[in-house]
Amino acid sequence: MRVSLKDVAERAGVSIKTVSNVVNNYQHVTPAMRARVQEAIDALGYRPNLTARHLRKGRTGIIALAVPELGNPYFAELAGAVIDAAAEHDFTVLLDHTRGEREQEVLVSQGFRARVIDGLILSPLELEAADLRGREDDVPLVLLGEREYDLPYDHIAIDNVAASRTAVRHLLGRGRTNIAYLGARTDSANQPAHLRLAGWRAELTDAGVPAPDSMVGPTGGWDRHDGAEAMARMLDAGVRPDAVFAYNDLVAIGAMRVLHERGLRVPWDVAVVGFDDLAEGRFGAVTLTTISPDKQAIARLAVGSLLHHLEHPNAQAGRELTAEFRLMERESTLGRR
Repeated sequence: MRVSLKDVAERAGVSIKTVSNVVNNYQHVTPAMRARVQEAIDALGYRPNLTARHLRKGRTGIIALAVPELGNPYFAELAGAVIDAAAEHDFTVLLDHTRGEREQEVLVSQGFRARVIDGLILSPLELEAADLRGREDDVPLVLLGEREYDLPYDHIAIDNVAASRTAVRHLLGRGRTNIAYLGARTDSANQPAHLRLAGWRAELTDAGVPAPDSMVGPTGGWDRHDGAEAMARMLDAGVRPDAVFAYNDLVAIGAMRVLHERGLRVPWDVAVVGFDDLAEGRFGAVTLTTISPDKQAIARLAVGSLLHHLEHPNAQAGRELTAEFRLMERESTLGRR
């Protein structure tokens, strides 16, 4: 039998309005009264009707998260963090997969699901500022990632240049001087690959270490096979780095496989640093040193920003919100202890 607010009120000996205030987390309820009502809720196993609560506010209780590739472990982990952050506010997350294609990103951003969602968190790769300037959908939008649009939508990212410099500084500190970068791209300059490349180059330049183009390995994508192919091409061309900084962990893992096949030991012959701190990198034969973006903070900032604009439609938008990162030092640069 479903437990009602009336049942809880009778159990606690308070009014239905008081129970409602506790359930809706109104701040003016005294701690003693809140504890009294919560005890009754726990005893009866009361569960609020979230759908009805959202409908009373004219909402669906659903927010959408659109990412380029759900098969990429980084986006899968980020999606999990967003789902957890949304659940804390009693929202459900609808996942969308854009494949990183501009047409799909435009379709999602223009609100083709507007009738079923209260807001959208979008991580674009190819979307241009012009695609958003004409946006007519009034559903709140929050942008993730490193593309800078200078538009009235909150944007959450980490400092990719600073993170890349941290990775390269670590390699320099380990005595490495021929440091390659794998994962360069030739398209839009705002993409994270270019920011990470810029960080690699800036840190080497400041340290007085050469950063020739021969030490930059372009890739067609950012998966394991892309890293493997880029590493193989570099070695086949006679370029012999003593360290590799990779665009992400998947590229790093692919590169490490090729180094192993060529008889080069990680980290003794070639040290390797990745980016993203994927679970896969923590359980390989050689654990991977990597830059770890705070995915939980990114998720909390994204959900919090979206809900802020839901509650305050006229609030200022276009804020730049930055999540922290840290370097996780493991065997691919330190060796096995």
